[in-house]
Amino acid sequence: MKPAPFDYVVPRTVCEAVEALGDTGRKAQVIAGGQSLILEMHLLRIGPELLVDINRIPELDRMSVEGDELRVGALIRHATFESADAVPGPLGALLSRAVVNIAHSPIRSRGTMAGSFAYAHPASEWCAIGVALDAAVEVIGPGGAREIAARDYFLGPNHTARRPQELITAVRLPLLGENTGVGFIEHRRTHFTFAQVAVAAALTVNDGVISAARIGLVNSADRPVRARNAEWSLLGADIGPLPSGPRLPDDHPFARAGRVAAREDAAPVAEPYADVDYKRQAIAVLVGRTLLEAAADQRARLAAREGHHG
Repeated sequence: MKPAPFDYVVPRTVCEAVEALGDTGRKAQVIAGGQSLILEMHLLRIGPELLVDINRIPELDRMSVEGDELRVGALIRHATFESADAVPGPLGALLSRAVVNIAHSPIRSRGTMAGSFAYAHPASEWCAIGVALDAAVEVIGPGGAREIAARDYFLGPNHTARRPQELITAVRLPLLGENTGVGFIEHRRTHFTFAQVAVAAALTVNDGVISAARIGLVNSADRPVRARNAEWSLLGADIGPLPSGPRLPDDHPFARAGRVAAREDAAPVAEPYADVDYKRQAIAVLVGRTLLEAAADQRARLAAREGHHG
């Protein structure tokens, strides 16, 4: 197939991009990496009349730590996060663990985090992390700039609170404290398919007791999910000695949290090779294992700090 004919503009500033998008007389799409957009056009699922290529706007190609947040400009590529050192602290570790699950190297070298937020696929790793961490999406349009909390941004598959004439300029993520451990585990049929289920977790532990938890579920509903009921079930839990293998005792706090996430937080949608019951089981198992990974990460960080000071 070939895409329908379209016009193409390359603005050099954000203002020029907004002006192009604000031309309501025709349907427009923004292209940065084109990870999903080009395929959708190729399959004739969408037919934009105008492509606005933002790759020549320098101010969108910046990433910075501002206070206690990481600001990721709209042109920052997935591959940036392959090194845990690209972002300070546990957040860098979480992003680096998640990013290797995104497609393959050529795609990661072009696709962007902001593009994932724009496309809003339920199987997006970045979108689930954004919801779990209370990220904010910065957008600008003819009416000016605004920010949208991730919890309010995702409305359904490929459906967001961003207006058609608005451009995502950045995504902001909170940095994670040094007492926080992180984990990310993904389950898919093959390396080249979307995740059937994936889980992102961040655990804050003080003296062996969980004081805060964040859990994001990938492809576990029609949009990314923050598993708040599972998080609440963990607060105040003493995790004790960590199991040596991935299989958790049924009465372990992480196993209980997995069952809560699958039963109360997730609303999985059946798909080929994964019916609803299968996905609930996968969610329960992966939540438990990801929490275990996060707890082990937190203890490793604590041991490294004590060794450094010792």
